[in-house]
Amino acid sequence: MALPVIKTLHDCVNFEKTVVPFIPQLYVLPQQILQTISNPRGLVLLYAATNPLISAFALSLFLAPIFVVVSEINRNYSQVDRCWSLLPTVYNAHYALYAHLNGLSTGRMDALLGASIMWSCRLTFNYWRKGGYQVGVEDYRWKILQKYIRGPLWFLFNVLFIALAQSVLLFTVTVPSYALLLSCRRLPGPNGQDIAFAGAIMFFVTLSAIADQQQWNYHQAKHHYQKSAKVTGGYLRDDLDRGFLTSGLWSYSRHPNFAAEQSVWITLFLWACSISEVMVNWTAIAPFVYLCLFQASTWFTEKVTAKKYQEYSEYQSQVRMFVPGPSVNWGKVKDKAQAVKSSEGKKKK
Repeated sequence: MALPVIKTLHDCVNFEKTVVPFIPQLYVLPQQILQTISNPRGLVLLYAATNPLISAFALSLFLAPIFVVVSEINRNYSQVDRCWSLLPTVYNAHYALYAHLNGLSTGRMDALLGASIMWSCRLTFNYWRKGGYQVGVEDYRWKILQKYIRGPLWFLFNVLFIALAQSVLLFTVTVPSYALLLSCRRLPGPNGQDIAFAGAIMFFVTLSAIADQQQWNYHQAKHHYQKSAKVTGGYLRDDLDRGFLTSGLWSYSRHPNFAAEQSVWITLFLWACSISEVMVNWTAIAPFVYLCLFQASTWFTEKVTAKKYQEYSEYQSQVRMFVPGPSVNWGKVKDKAQAVKSSEGKKKK
């Protein structure tokens, strides 16, 4: 049987009941696929007979060596980056499809899939317009890390973290969707909770898109200014000379797009908690690993940015990294900082 027996909603997030019994399926799945690879009907039956969490995890493992091979051949380590905005929705679509194939109530999973597709569209579009899908384009942070991690160690880092860990992470972030799928056996949807949580995800996606657009507008105006010395876009010359955005949503948070992005997956976890009526459960691993990654990657990004832009350290001291705080008027902050420096200079004299 591919799905566990669910007697209560609490069972939907019971690791011992919903995951452990199906782990052995992972060990025999590769052999089963090889035996039925030439039989489309057999593959469909195998798909239906395999627990959806196990098959999703198996896909994440299968993709890892592909990422390694492609990245080493091209010497470009942004292969996972190109799939980042797509894979979570592939997994969510997988869970929704499974609900349809097994005759479950599909309203909840359809609502989740719709919100997930919206998330993918926003992130994919933003990555595309920044040139992320152009041949040879690579995340600048990999180049910087290669200066510190060299030779065989870099290959090991590529295998274990860039390819394997990140691929598994993109699966892990959707494990609350498995709990939502199981809940369809006891509580048909969509209900008010489903509508509220799907709406919350769409809100955070919209917030991310607004932050993306504000940053895009700023950098377009900055690049135009650097080429022509003409100030456009409603910015001041000081704004463009600074080199980074401090207005709009970026006056409340240093990374409002990242904050909203993380909120999407926290909301998915809370959705599973609400439906299952269990607030502490194993699916918490989903937002936990995602937040850990963002903490580490943003710390590294800001370390690079602070070296590049003189005023960034002051911006860091005034505006929070993720959680929004009071809006900061950067012009006043700069004037105050200059006044303090001037006063300190006079005292030294």
